[in-house]
Amino acid sequence: MIECKRELGSKFKMKDLGLMHYFLCLEVWQRPHEIFPSQEKYIVKLLEIFGMTKCKSLPTSMKMNFKNLCGEVVGLDLANPSKYRQLIRALMFLVNNHPNICYTVNTFSQFMIEPLHAHWVASKHILRYLHGMITLALRYSIKDV
Repeated sequence: MIECKRELGSKFKMKDLGLMHYFLCLEVWQRPHEIFPSQEKYIVKLLEIFGMTKCKSLPTSMKMNFKNLCGEVVGLDLANPSKYRQLIRALMFLVNNHPNICYTVNTFSQFMIEPLHAHWVASKHILRYLHGMITLALRYSIKDV
């Protein structure tokens, strides 16, 4: 690693900033042979933006009966569809670190063109789920080669 840094330093202007701590809204904690990426700060900010900081947590990311989401029941149009789109885009950014919401976010992203009020209400269910999962992080173990 030291040799690689030296070679890159001879060809490019660079600094060694040490271990990574924060990158693209991803917090990274490192210990010997372990890496813990987390998006705790991002989730907290997301809950603040959508006014869900004091909501009750839920154990699942989506209700089991989503017939209402699939268009079988016609509902009211959403007054501000851009807010729904903003939420779904923000949730898409979380999928890499929270694969447990991947299916749910994919389902809700299918309604981004014409979201109904029912979609907005159901999508806030994901935020309530994330509220209970804020402190969870992935753990990667690095083995010596």
